[in-house]
Amino acid sequence: MRFVDFLKTTVLACAAAATALGAVAIAGAAADEDTTLLVFCAAWWAIAAILGIALGRRAETTPPIARLLADARSTTTLPDQGKPGAVLVNRLWPLMVAMIVSGAIAFLSPQVPATAAGFALVLALYWRRQDAAVTAIEERDGAAFFVERTSPFKPMQLVRTPGFRRVGGHASQGFG
Repeated sequence: MRFVDFLKTTVLACAAAATALGAVAIAGAAADEDTTLLVFCAAWWAIAAILGIALGRRAETTPPIARLLADARSTTTLPDQGKPGAVLVNRLWPLMVAMIVSGAIAFLSPQVPATAAGFALVLALYWRRQDAAVTAIEERDGAAFFVERTSPFKPMQLVRTPGFRRVGGHASQGFG
């Protein structure tokens, strides 16, 4: 799976998790008729949105993503592209587990999914520009980055392959 596609999907998954968790938190708070929690939710989500927007305003890659790109293994052949869904589950399982566990206890303790929704919102807004930054690096260097299939408990690894380089507004084959 291309790394830029993984980043886009991660942002959408975080936004979806924030939406789902927010909905079950509101439903849980409404079932308990807890207006204090609803005010807390609105305040926390506003703070989370401001924090995510502030952290994600940079147009360049974050230091962890820059390290991933720098440490990518180079190859001249495309990696196996068979199962992008498996790659997503393999890498995003902590988000899925957190969402399921937080959402499952919404009617017992609605503040848990409300808090988790804020963190998912921060992540979605923080990573929202990373795919564009990686695309710019790919175009500049004439490379394409792919997520390598690894154990879900090991750090993510990327593979760097030749791609197309932007030269004067036109794409040309790059082998750098």
